[in-house]
Amino acid sequence: MFGLANPARFMRFTGPLVPWLWAVAAVLLAVGTWLSFTAPGDYQQGDTVRIMFVHVPAASLGTIVYAALGVSSFFALVFRHPLADAAARAAALPGAAFTALALVTGALWAQPMWGTWWVWDARLTSVLVLFLFYLGYMALRSSIDDETKAGRAAAVLGLVGLINLPIVKFSVDWWNTLHQPASLLRAGGTSLDPVFLAPLLTMMAAYGALFVAIWLTAIRTEVTRRRVLTLRARAAVGA
Repeated sequence: MFGLANPARFMRFTGPLVPWLWAVAAVLLAVGTWLSFTAPGDYQQGDTVRIMFVHVPAASLGTIVYAALGVSSFFALVFRHPLADAAARAAALPGAAFTALALVTGALWAQPMWGTWWVWDARLTSVLVLFLFYLGYMALRSSIDDETKAGRAAAVLGLVGLINLPIVKFSVDWWNTLHQPASLLRAGGTSLDPVFLAPLLTMMAAYGALFVAIWLTAIRTEVTRRRVLTLRARAAVGA
């Protein structure tokens, strides 16, 4: 896998892989959507339980993608590897989109369940902070004209944001919050009924495949963009 750190090898390896990832993501999304709508309503929440099939995968991917951004930022900052920098940059926008989707669907779910769209709950607040880290990362990169300096500054911010991930994960255990505790990954196994577990796991797999497809496509686009800039710079020097 470390051989893929070479941009040329990465491009050759991912070229035929990306279309299959898009296809797998499309199939899983279609199946997951069908399972979500055919699942029965919950005895307490009714049909609003279906928001879970969008909200939970989006929230999970928001944290996972930031972890990928943070790890990529580490390799970019410490080893100054251009592909790692491209990977961090490519993860920011889809990660922000997943986190925004989690916040919006969380508010839609909270209103009928809690009687309010938003509370400064530990889980909700830490996810909002996560979203702000995404926005800050993208804003910092775009505010500095020198791409090398922008990448390093953003990488530092990306690493700082990793501190928030354990808070997002364990906030429901460390503090008394309105947000329900973990029901999927917890000691003793899941508390979800199989009729809800199947569509939820399918949608989580779909979101995961979708992110990898978007991420690899964005990295490939970034690598191509940098190659074009390098060729233009060489042509300008030669002229």
